[in-house]
Amino acid sequence: MSEITHAADEMAVVAPNLESTPATIAAHAPQVEDESMSEDDKPLLKKQQVNGGAKKRIGGGSSSSEDDKPLSKKPRVSNGAANKKRRVVESSDESDAGPSVKKEPEPTPKINGTAKPRSSTSKKPAFPPSDSELSEDEKPLAKKASTNGNGKPKAKAAKKAPSSDEDESLSEESESSEDEKPLAKKKAPAKPRQSTSSTTSAAKKKVKAEPESDDDDVPLAKGKAQAKPAAKGKKPVVKKEKKVKEEEDEEDKYKWWEQEALGDGEVKWTTFEHNAVLFPPPYVPLPKNVKMKYDGVPLTLPSESEEVAGFFGAMIETDHAADAKFRENFFKDFQAMLDKYPPKENVKVKSLDKCDFKPMFEHFEREKEKKKAMTKDEKKAIKEAKDKMEAPYLFCTVDGRKEKVGNFRAEPPGLFRGRGEHPKKGTLKHRLRPEDIIINIGKDAPVPQPNIPGKWKGIQHDNTVTWLAHWKENVNGNAKYVFLSAGSSWKGQSDRAKFEKARELIKHVDKIRKDYTDDLKSKVMADRQRATALYFIDRLALRAGNEKGEDEADTVGCCSLRYEHVTLSPPNTVVFDFLGKDSMRFFQEVQVDAQVFKNIKLFKAEPKKKGDDLFDRLTTTLLNKHLNSMMPGLTAKVFRTYNASWTFQKQLKHTPKNGTVAEKIAAYNTANREVAILCNHQKSVSKNYESSKTKHEDKIRALKYQRMKLRLQLFSLDPKIKKKRPDLAQDESDMDDDFCERHETELLEKALDTAQKKFEKDNVKLEEEGEKKKDKKDLDERLKEIKAEFKELKKERKSRKVEPRRAVTEEKLLDQISKMDERIATAKVQLRDRDQLKDVALGTSKINYIDPRITVTWAKKYDVPLEKLFSKTLREKFPWAEAEADKSWVF
Repeated sequence: MSEITHAADEMAVVAPNLESTPATIAAHAPQVEDESMSEDDKPLLKKQQVNGGAKKRIGGGSSSSEDDKPLSKKPRVSNGAANKKRRVVESSDESDAGPSVKKEPEPTPKINGTAKPRSSTSKKPAFPPSDSELSEDEKPLAKKASTNGNGKPKAKAAKKAPSSDEDESLSEESESSEDEKPLAKKKAPAKPRQSTSSTTSAAKKKVKAEPESDDDDVPLAKGKAQAKPAAKGKKPVVKKEKKVKEEEDEEDKYKWWEQEALGDGEVKWTTFEHNAVLFPPPYVPLPKNVKMKYDGVPLTLPSESEEVAGFFGAMIETDHAADAKFRENFFKDFQAMLDKYPPKENVKVKSLDKCDFKPMFEHFEREKEKKKAMTKDEKKAIKEAKDKMEAPYLFCTVDGRKEKVGNFRAEPPGLFRGRGEHPKKGTLKHRLRPEDIIINIGKDAPVPQPNIPGKWKGIQHDNTVTWLAHWKENVNGNAKYVFLSAGSSWKGQSDRAKFEKARELIKHVDKIRKDYTDDLKSKVMADRQRATALYFIDRLALRAGNEKGEDEADTVGCCSLRYEHVTLSPPNTVVFDFLGKDSMRFFQEVQVDAQVFKNIKLFKAEPKKKGDDLFDRLTTTLLNKHLNSMMPGLTAKVFRTYNASWTFQKQLKHTPKNGTVAEKIAAYNTANREVAILCNHQKSVSKNYESSKTKHEDKIRALKYQRMKLRLQLFSLDPKIKKKRPDLAQDESDMDDDFCERHETELLEKALDTAQKKFEKDNVKLEEEGEKKKDKKDLDERLKEIKAEFKELKKERKSRKVEPRRAVTEEKLLDQISKMDERIATAKVQLRDRDQLKDVALGTSKINYIDPRITVTWAKKYDVPLEKLFSKTLREKFPWAEAEADKSWVF
């Protein structure tokens, strides 16, 4: 998001202003105007409208006989508010009959056109690419609060922007909408076949067919930190051994993309062996002197209720504990637990305000400090024990080959945080036991034993699904699954099939657009509603949306929009204002075709009122069924993947061919940002953003300080250089005496600290070798020398005369100054880039919606190291993309 001034604004999607590279937005998304989101040159908040271009209307025509007939109503709960804008308009390349269609063979098209730069004024964007009009298709349309011990704030706490819920790491059955199920590879998905099993049939019946995990907005785990280099004497050997090991690992990798395509048959595996899930350790009671208080009286709680009290006590100084709904839900479950496991004092806990969890909080803080103070060996021992415990669960064996498991841990108990304004936040998540979990494993594989007492709820041998374990969590009743890791062959095949399906859409998009354009005037109201919804899904990249229960977060998508989510402003402007996925506010002001405006007016006609469905004759299931009839496997979600990938590919054409690597990466991030805005992947500006920005600016000033010292040395060596190189004679910008003194003080403190640590380290080594340790006088002398050096440094700066260092030449100094210039320029680009990205989440679109082969191709074409674009985790997730894409590959 752009800058944030009000809590309400934190969830508003604002079309940013890109002042640098002109760019075109995704296939049919709203065009995004000037907005820089780098960490460097942009103000933190801008309220600006985003203007798209205007398309020629799809013919007015007279209304159908049903145009003025009110539609049936379906009451719903209302929600929504807004205050920021961006515009989307129709393309001018359409005739009254709709998008043109050519009847010719449909090979996957290659895009050759050049996208025109976008100015601050409106342009006339065109449809996304299609087989028939590639030249026109290149212009896409779019775009800690102090507490009193019970968590209640002393002052009104500011609203916190929604963040991804840590509890959503596994796939959720209920959240996998029709349009979010991964597509089959080149074939229509086969119905899962339940194989015979020796286990309880009841357990099997309760488990639904394979729910492919929906990775939307679920971040990938970070890769492990690189190992520290070995001792000097062994360095070459270690490097060689490491290289040999990497080569062996590479050879052992299962390169499924090089095998013959197996299609999407029912059988996923023949043999399947794993160790199920790892349960968290049992609760360890607090010390007897650590107790929560009620109305000033310490309570002795049983372990069961003490654990729940501790969950809240650990977070009394967070925004969650200050949230009314969170407190309400927690206290309800806490009271239920106290009824079951009451305090020994038999005190009835009736008010959360009288509860004092501060003794617990202070205990947890002390434990944190103890952990930080552990020695290196203590930390190492703990890590080794943890690794040993987890080792059996890290991998499984599929058809004889080793595959990495994703999240193999059973979720620990805690308080549900939810995403956004979730109605169940604060609810207690129960501790999972083996009796809650069904495992799926090969018939001949040994049944794993749980690492805690208990027996599995069920054991099945279904080779038509790819999950290892399944259970239902108690908060929302959602099904949770354990799958293989993101880099597994199964996930890789699913990812590739998804992007290939999006590429296949290019061959059908013309006809689909023509059909829904014609249906905008259909006399069958259900068809007219479907066409209008498709119009918005195609142009605004909206999610399809699903019906939600009253106890679920009130988030909507296109098909579940309600009366109050859409308002009309004549002659042809539609304003969208609703909470989308993760309770992120979606606000757009869009100029539409006259017929679309007319349709929305009709859909909102009396007797409809606030709370009623806008599309009361349409569901996501019906929409996807219609799309599947037009192209096998097509769903509304495919449009999002298609638009995101197409937009990204087009935006990358603005990459400066002769720019530095930093400038090219900045262009890549800008393109990624446009896709994130299109898909509404916004985030609130971090609380630490300003301090982080200041640190980066100081880093640039520190580089300028170094350049200044080099320049002054050069002038002392050759005074005439000032006339030969007037650019060197100019003083450094942002370099006042206050900064220089502060910077020199910081450098002095670092130098003194380094000298102290080196002295201590040397003595430890000497002691180990049985030699005499250095005297403290040696350290004192060194510290004295350092202080003298910095005094001289200050004098040189004030006199602006710096004596050249030994053996330095004019040529060396000029070369050092040139390299310093490059470092400063790179740092500036990075700061500006960070500022542009401060309120946009790039990861989700890069992981889920942008074909990774586009990135690989771009990196090869512009000579940018792929590791600067893809983290280690992403490269492990998309090895097939690196193998397939060359410089000429096109989405």
